[in-house]
Amino acid sequence: MMSSAPAAMRRTLRPALRGGRVSLPRRGLSSGSGALVEKQRAAYTSPPYAVSTVDLRFEIHEERTLVASTLRISPSGEGGGVDLVLAGEELRLLEVSVDGRALAADEYSTSADALTVRAAALRDGAGFELSTLCEPLLPERNQTLSGLYRSNGVYATQCEAEGFRRISYMLDQPDVMATYAVRLEADAAACPVLLSNGNKVGEGELEGGRHYAEWEDPAPKPSYLFAVVAGDLGSIHSDYTTSSGRAVTLGIYSEHENVGKLQHAMTSLVKSMLWDEWKYGLECDLGTYNIVAVNDFNMGAMENKGLNVFNTALTLADRHSATDADYERIESVIAHEYFHNWTGNRVTCRSWFELTLKEGLTVFRDQEFSADQSSRAVKRIANVKALRSRQFAEDSGPTAHPIRPESYVAIDNFYTSTVYEKGAEVIRMYHTLVGGDDGFRSGMDKYFERHDGSAVTCDDFRVAMADANGVEFGQFERWYTQAGTPALHARGRIEAGGEAHGGAAHYALTLTQSQPATPGQPAENKLPLHMPVVVGLLDALTGEEIVASTLLELTAQSKTFAFELPEKYVSGLGLVTPSILRGFSAPVKLTVEGETSEDLALLLTHDTVRAATLSVTAAVAAAANVIDAGPFQQLGSRAEATVGADFRRGGQQRGGGGERAGRLEGAGEAAAQGRRPDREL
Repeated sequence: MMSSAPAAMRRTLRPALRGGRVSLPRRGLSSGSGALVEKQRAAYTSPPYAVSTVDLRFEIHEERTLVASTLRISPSGEGGGVDLVLAGEELRLLEVSVDGRALAADEYSTSADALTVRAAALRDGAGFELSTLCEPLLPERNQTLSGLYRSNGVYATQCEAEGFRRISYMLDQPDVMATYAVRLEADAAACPVLLSNGNKVGEGELEGGRHYAEWEDPAPKPSYLFAVVAGDLGSIHSDYTTSSGRAVTLGIYSEHENVGKLQHAMTSLVKSMLWDEWKYGLECDLGTYNIVAVNDFNMGAMENKGLNVFNTALTLADRHSATDADYERIESVIAHEYFHNWTGNRVTCRSWFELTLKEGLTVFRDQEFSADQSSRAVKRIANVKALRSRQFAEDSGPTAHPIRPESYVAIDNFYTSTVYEKGAEVIRMYHTLVGGDDGFRSGMDKYFERHDGSAVTCDDFRVAMADANGVEFGQFERWYTQAGTPALHARGRIEAGGEAHGGAAHYALTLTQSQPATPGQPAENKLPLHMPVVVGLLDALTGEEIVASTLLELTAQSKTFAFELPEKYVSGLGLVTPSILRGFSAPVKLTVEGETSEDLALLLTHDTVRAATLSVTAAVAAAANVIDAGPFQQLGSRAEATVGADFRRGGQQRGGGGERAGRLEGAGEAAAQGRRPDREL
């Protein structure tokens, strides 16, 4: 899911829009005004009941909407024998029954945020069907835009994180996964388009100018991924065939006046599908994949299974009204929500404490996708610039928190840059530590092999990466538990050869890490992190690379690493400039002892890894007002030419490079025009 906050452009603090409406208490009506309770990650327990199937029927009328629900429920594990508590807010309960028997008044109760069915009314130790008929808050009056709402004549839903409970009673938490069957009934003139998750299995006309559509989603999913859309919308369509031969019908819907601006979104969707198959072997698992773009959607974009819902600001583009940045942003967001189909939907979070499991991983995947569409260096610089400007500030403020929080009052407050962007940097460190694409792909394969169709934790991902690559990631967990941006101090010197180094001259690089104090976490209580630091060495006079990129794993507070050097550097005929934190290999604040403006200029001019400039560009900008700018005066046009050449060549990709990028582009355009994509990758 992506936030729509324009200042951050994406994935920042989710707007908290609950409240703002006062309703009088009525029997069977829950107002959502229950007392706020702080939840603790350590206190998590699995629910005593599981839901295997959900059957929903929506009767949409101008004056009211009715939702009939039948849940197939069974005790989970050693559960059962206890009351069944289902979440619900702003609902009027009209009927409730178990296995077709209407419950007596003393067999259930409702409160501001729940329906409780007494254990005595349930079949002890056996499965049962719970049916309810509810009237949610009138969609036109739902100002929270959470649950079911109506805006400009279009009915839509937003269920992440806890919006489904505003539609019907449910075990509304991410570790409860069920298959869904949905029937929508509405006026055919007002709502000619009726959409939900999965595949359409039926449609027809009803009396009184009404009609219906039936949808089934074959893959189990949590309730936060449920979605319906009903309204008068235009659309474009295309066909896609997966590598295994599955035919997928693609549709993108929006208000009629927007249809002419949907083509780029379709191209981006097809490119995303191609890339995920090529990079990770992950195919679309549905016969239908739809995107709906509406003018009034407050979350930016949402990855509902097979029915993504977007704000039009992140979907519409044409050459008359959109900039290059708009085109790139739309491509990235379309990819992000599609990639959630596996990293978030097929494998989801056990609880909302694990939010970064799906969001950090999917942000990393959409960053890699974008890098493969253009210039990897340019994209990496843009991503780190955003990280340093937003997330580093968040880490330094009063709301600093780990990427996996230990407690929360409202999960809406944790849709933050830390959970998303820093979470993606943590995933990138896995990628670095396991040797790049091949090791990371092995870890991803192991992750899906073990957990497809499950709700899991960040620890499950960490263990899968470790087991697939034969590495130890126990200490790495601290990236999930410690808040704040670590500091990394580097000190280098040339030393004459000794017995410890076989008599060869060497460059000694001492790396020291420290952790800042953050709210609730004093600095003295924090432990050293497992930090990947990629370094190289350049000749300080010529810019020639002496030592190629080398991965150093800093696990102690301080450690010295040695690099062998030719004899001339010891005799004083040569000087060394270190290139540290290449590719911004860890999300830290770097200081290099004794670094000068000339050193920075050398790195900007000669470093063989273009993304290495990430570690010095901020320093250059900060130093511009306090040091001699002479060494930088000739860099502007040269740097521009270098980055421009990188961009024109396109990102280098595993198994094809720029040629592959061209084929992806061509395939996307072909599918958007209704032609079959080129499958020869």
